Amino acid sequence: MKSLLKLEELAELLLAVVVFAHLPYVWWVLPATFLLPDLSMLGYLAGPRMGAASYNLAHHKALAIAVGVAGWVLGQPLLVLAGTVLLFHSAFDRLLGYGLKHATGFQDTHLGRVGKAPAGASPTAPAVNLSYANAH
Repeated sequence: MKSLLKLEELAELLLAVVVFAHLPYVWWVLPATFLLPDLSMLGYLAGPRMGAASYNLAHHKALAIAVGVAGWVLGQPLLVLAGTVLLFHSAFDRLLGYGLKHATGFQDTHLGRVGKAPAGASPTAPAVNLSYANAH
């Protein structure tokens, strides 16, 4: 199942690259805008609940698709670009095992806990959960 889910994320990432290739922007725009969705982490300055909400909104693939389709329907390449960047970034994050956040803290995701193990945890516990075992 892990390989199948990673393959799905890779397919979404490649779809974003194909869409980007048909947009009227030079190649370096995609890598230059790649980290913009992570600005949503600034929500954590207002606390874990607000941080999780802002992060999840910016990393939700339905938003990426909605923005991209809206740009296509309205003939607005900038909106298509925004949707493409959101999809590319979110799929890349999922490939690395970073999921949508729970309000309990940044490390708690729908794919499992990421980052350093909490104090008192087993030193042999994995630092990053890439198993997708908790994904539904």
